[in-house]
Amino acid sequence: MSSTSMRHSAWKSEPWTHLTHKQRRPQWIAYNPRTMRPPPLSTDTNSMKILSWNVNGLQAIVQSGFSADELVARENFDVLCLQETHLEERNVDLFKNLVHEYDYTCWSCSVARLGYSGTAVISRVQPISVQYGLGIPEHDQEGRLITLEFDDFYLVNAYVPNSGRGLRRLNYRINDWDPCFSDFIKKLECSKPVIVAGDLNCARQSIDIHNPQAKTEAAGFTIEERESFEVNFSRKGLVDTFRKQHPNAVAYTFWGENQRITNKGWRLDYFLASESIADKVHDSYTLPDVALSDHSPIGLLLKL
Repeated sequence: MSSTSMRHSAWKSEPWTHLTHKQRRPQWIAYNPRTMRPPPLSTDTNSMKILSWNVNGLQAIVQSGFSADELVARENFDVLCLQETHLEERNVDLFKNLVHEYDYTCWSCSVARLGYSGTAVISRVQPISVQYGLGIPEHDQEGRLITLEFDDFYLVNAYVPNSGRGLRRLNYRINDWDPCFSDFIKKLECSKPVIVAGDLNCARQSIDIHNPQAKTEAAGFTIEERESFEVNFSRKGLVDTFRKQHPNAVAYTFWGENQRITNKGWRLDYFLASESIADKVHDSYTLPDVALSDHSPIGLLLKL
């Protein structure tokens, strides 16, 4: 096979290895999870691996062939955070054994609109406590938040509201949800460091979206949403763990219809960490080859 053919084959099978960005800068590179991961931790290092994934309908990906056990065999994760499960409470029992031998499962379903939104956490580590929602009724009807307390930190699994078509929920998002979510995190930090995992529905910088110039009025990349992200999260000490590790890497976690094959995407999914625990992050990465959803899973390996 010629070198040209080999490059074309790699581009077709691993499109995320090809840098696609309308405003690319010379120092930017495409993130490649096969070549840009740190060496494994030694077996005697105490650690926790967390995966986060917007599945865009849990029942749909299971019917499409998703095997949680295969993901366990590949990643050996300790905790799996899911967003957009789209489950109703009456259906949760069907998925409680999604990951065999992971005994601790938490599910939060929307009651305002059935089959919408929803989050879940599946863990083989028993949490000390579990909290659902922000504790504010007007924000807790869509099943968007689950908080687990572990020995060394709180893990917050979040599916932040999308501003929606026509930006109809933009005001709610930036003036209500984000400040309340930020306050919730800061209160948790009074006791322990916090890790926020999930779909935060914001590409926070130009590097995080394929065509920033064309998307400044699109939900997820408006000036208002990005400013809210900076004011409520970044400036309050939450570290974007992937961007800290890879300041010049272009890595998307969401693609519109038929856009994964050309790697024209957005980075909407994050692990944010309190400053006091951010240096314990050994790896923050993406799994763009897991393609059953329009989002890819992301991973965090934390030294304890």
